[in-house]
Amino acid sequence: MPARQTSRPRARQTPKARSYHHGDLRRVLIDAALQLAAEGAEVSVREAARRAAVSPGAPFRHFPNRDALMAAVAGEAQRRFRGEIELALADAPVADPLGRFRAFGLAYLRWAMRNPAHFEIISTGRYFAHGSSAELTRDNAELIALTERILAEAAEQGLLRPADLKRIQIAGRALVYGLARMNLDGHFPRWGVEEGEIERMAEGVIDLFIAGIAKP
Repeated sequence: MPARQTSRPRARQTPKARSYHHGDLRRVLIDAALQLAAEGAEVSVREAARRAAVSPGAPFRHFPNRDALMAAVAGEAQRRFRGEIELALADAPVADPLGRFRAFGLAYLRWAMRNPAHFEIISTGRYFAHGSSAELTRDNAELIALTERILAEAAEQGLLRPADLKRIQIAGRALVYGLARMNLDGHFPRWGVEEGEIERMAEGVIDLFIAGIAKP
């Protein structure tokens, strides 16, 4: 008689810390890395995995190293920033280039002030080399070209004082970047600007700049 087959006990299933669909894990890791950056903590793939409550090896199929993770985080930050700019410009009158220039500057500042960790990641080289990301390089070039077109339209309509448009563009960028950086570094209280007044003050500074470049 053939030997009697005995059924083997099924291997006991141990629950995983957390399960995700293939696309979800990437998103969770990006959010975890952003949270670490917002806290001023060191960002690594393994630390993002720990924060996301997944096994240490799980993230590496999405992000082989820290640079890849931070490039994804920066790309997400840049997309959100670009979205804020586009929404602001959509609400600004198309025939008013100085109004659009103002809307661009205000959108930049408000986004940076309300999303300081995102701003830190895309505006400094602390987390990774920005030049290594073709997406960020391309997107920054497009935004620079956009401000060039807006100022060129203002000049063509005779709305600007005689000046080098490139200098105006750089001065405007330096202004909003400097204000955003001052806010991130906590400088405004020593200038007598309270927390609830910062955005209103920044709006006034932008208006002062535009009044300085506009033809009377």
